[in-house]
Amino acid sequence: MRNLNRLGSLKIATKAHNEFVTEIDHLAEREIMATIHKGYPDHGFLAEESGRSGKDDYLWIIDPLDGTTNFIHGFPVFAVSVGLQHRGRLEHGVVYDPMRQELFTASRGAGAQLDGRRIRVSEQRHLENSLIGTGFPYRANRQWLDNYLEMLKDILVATAGIRRPGAAALDLAFVAAGRLDGFWEIGLKPWDMAAGKLLIQEAGGRVSDLAGGDSCMDSGNILAGTPKIYEQLLKLLKPHLTPDLK
Repeated sequence: MRNLNRLGSLKIATKAHNEFVTEIDHLAEREIMATIHKGYPDHGFLAEESGRSGKDDYLWIIDPLDGTTNFIHGFPVFAVSVGLQHRGRLEHGVVYDPMRQELFTASRGAGAQLDGRRIRVSEQRHLENSLIGTGFPYRANRQWLDNYLEMLKDILVATAGIRRPGAAALDLAFVAAGRLDGFWEIGLKPWDMAAGKLLIQEAGGRVSDLAGGDSCMDSGNILAGTPKIYEQLLKLLKPHLTPDLK
């Protein structure tokens, strides 16, 4: 938050087309990892900037700044996402929105909370009244742009509206909190999804890959929503799925 006031002097590197990293990404990641390591020295990490390290039994999956492109433009939508996986199963998740100072948390079997208050996905049942979040495919995922645009067209005309804020972890947290009724995106990374996936599941929602399977953490293709909206979105997406997108 302090560095929002000095965006012009930040060091910014380009990892790939439309993919940026700042010194703040690295600083935040080091701080998070150092804090966790003090309490859990035997745990491993999968972090966006530093990659995989340590043991795999307990694995912390970290995005220190989800929405870096937003951040470097001063667009106030970005978040920190941290998930803990034990032997391949997500057990805890946290998404923090520093602009709104909102803390979304979830633990397996204990529900999801926003600032300590229980949250649930919305009760929306009708697609025509729903608000849906998404993210645009870019980088290597541009090969699916035409498929995505067909999905976008079908969902746009079937719903009350679509939003693309630009920080997937926060979008997923908003589904868990009932602010969005559904969400889909192509080509995300595990650190974009880990905490948000558990938040939605613990808030009573559905999460899968685009074909309804359980490969989203591996494929990077995710669909989420309230139980009723999820099922309707699944049907809309099906005609546009190639084998690579399932």
